[in-house]
Amino acid sequence: MKREAMLYDKVGKTLNCKICQRRCIISEGNRGFCTMRENDGGKLYTLNYAAASSVAVDPIEKKPLFHFYPGSTSFSLGTLGCNFRCKYCQNWTISQADLETVPTNDIPPERAVELAKEYGCRSISWTYNEPTMWFEYTLDSAKLAHKEDIKTVYVTNGYMSEEALELLAPHLDAANVDLKGMSDRFYSELCDARLQPVLDNIKRMHEAKIHLEITNLIIPGYNDSEEDLKALINFMADEVGVEVPLHFTRFFPHYQMQDVPPTEIQTLEKAYKMAKEADMKYVYVGNVPHTDGENTRCPECGELLIERDGFQVVDEKLEKTRKCPSCGTEIDIVT
Repeated sequence: MKREAMLYDKVGKTLNCKICQRRCIISEGNRGFCTMRENDGGKLYTLNYAAASSVAVDPIEKKPLFHFYPGSTSFSLGTLGCNFRCKYCQNWTISQADLETVPTNDIPPERAVELAKEYGCRSISWTYNEPTMWFEYTLDSAKLAHKEDIKTVYVTNGYMSEEALELLAPHLDAANVDLKGMSDRFYSELCDARLQPVLDNIKRMHEAKIHLEITNLIIPGYNDSEEDLKALINFMADEVGVEVPLHFTRFFPHYQMQDVPPTEIQTLEKAYKMAKEADMKYVYVGNVPHTDGENTRCPECGELLIERDGFQVVDEKLEKTRKCPSCGTEIDIVT
């Protein structure tokens, strides 16, 4: 659905889109980098308002969010387009697609909220592709969701503009940010983006008291060195906080990086150990089933608090309290 976009300025005969950190300059008849915003007659239009390419009821753990209403379900929607060009994207069939090639379903904000209620979901998540690409839709939906006491979630690369985040923050309850690496070289070569705006937005989200969890997909030969891991862990501990959950996940060959091997388990174990030695309270290892890596333990006494099997919560000891039943430590979790 075509609708006039938010956050843009006229610059001579062109338009300056300010929805993300690319701040595209778009001439008449053309689209921005994401292909979802078009200059039509001197006005900027978002082309995918309410156009959903993917819809599902997911466990909140799939986002992954392990400390935000664990065991609940989230009504999850994605659209098309992205402001990154990740060579290993798992959802490239929608993130690198345009409206002319992939069918979508029209799901207005009111209907999305109705469906979330019908399916008994505790939250709505905008995910699968970068949610900033349909910012106006997510903002409208988030406002309606809050009126129905439904929580709101972004699964994001963290590359929205400061202006967009300022508008969204009061209506966003939680975010999982994919912090892809800790070098501009990684972001430039593998994602066609920059690192610093992501770091800045992670700090802004934390300051805005949005529930925050960070995911780092460890790719062999690209962001798996001890230096890379240490830089990421130090950023988390020093700039965001040791209480913010950190998810290290295993890479598998995909899209344009079929020749890169899966992450070695030892690398994930090393990252986990380094984070714990830096006093990170909640560290997880993802994409490695049937291990302790996705369970939540008390950071003080080690008591098993939430046991998970994949994305499913098997057992939880924090349903009625946020304190460890063994030692009384307050657990940083939203229940």
